[in-house]
Amino acid sequence: MASRAVWKGQLRLSLVSIAVEIHSATQPGARVSFRQIHGPSGKAVKYEKTVPGMGPINTADILKGYELPGDEYLLLQPGEIDAIKLETKKTFELVQFVGVDEIPPLYYDKPYYVVPTDELAEDAYRVVRDALRKAGKIGLGQLTMRGKEALCAVRPCGDGLLMETLYYADEIRSAEPLFSQIEDEPADADLLAVATQLIDRKTAPFDAKAFKDHYDIALRALIEAKRKNRKTPRAAAGEDAVRPKGENVVDLMEALRQSLKASGGKEAEAKPKTPRKPAAKPARKPKSA
Repeated sequence: MASRAVWKGQLRLSLVSIAVEIHSATQPGARVSFRQIHGPSGKAVKYEKTVPGMGPINTADILKGYELPGDEYLLLQPGEIDAIKLETKKTFELVQFVGVDEIPPLYYDKPYYVVPTDELAEDAYRVVRDALRKAGKIGLGQLTMRGKEALCAVRPCGDGLLMETLYYADEIRSAEPLFSQIEDEPADADLLAVATQLIDRKTAPFDAKAFKDHYDIALRALIEAKRKNRKTPRAAAGEDAVRPKGENVVDLMEALRQSLKASGGKEAEAKPKTPRKPAAKPARKPKSA
């Protein structure tokens, strides 16, 4: 499946602008996932946006609500939020550089690949990549993606650039309340020596392929065993497997019917078909004598 860009714009370093695309570096569907099934009926559980006392609602009627003191919400129109103009919607400018080990690991959130959009952008892209590698630095900047302005770090990654979103300072919870109860005393010297030897013995270059998700492997084995067992309960996917194209028409028809009832009108009844009269048979010619 081809990767889709989550952001398109300009990667800027001072007066140099590079046309780039940003793609997610992770695969959300790599692990086993489940649907919630209603046991008695065998049907998939669906989640609808509802309002108490009204039932399902039209998503177009949903507004952003900011909670105020006193159980009150300040309502904002989608257009008002979209009208906020930020340069970072289309420009990702590297405004600061730090050493590769200066950012604490707990600030890192999610990785993305930064890719030049065409051959014209590749030359400048390679210059930025190689300059970061030679200097041993990480570039910092901000961009607006998926409705939020993210703090981002860019570093060389193989032949390209890796961007990682970072948490802002106010999003990091202080560890002091959790660590304050730990006694600030040096560890026992003999125990420390043994632990250090164990660490040295198990030290090796990092290789992600050496680690497997054992829970995912066990789940897949369980699913395969259950699949081969004909006694395993099953639920027919039916209309829940693939949403039929005509379902929107059914939903629209139901909405129109409800609107008609609310307005005091009556649903048009189907007119009975008038039976056709049988065609008259042509008269037979008299036989000649």
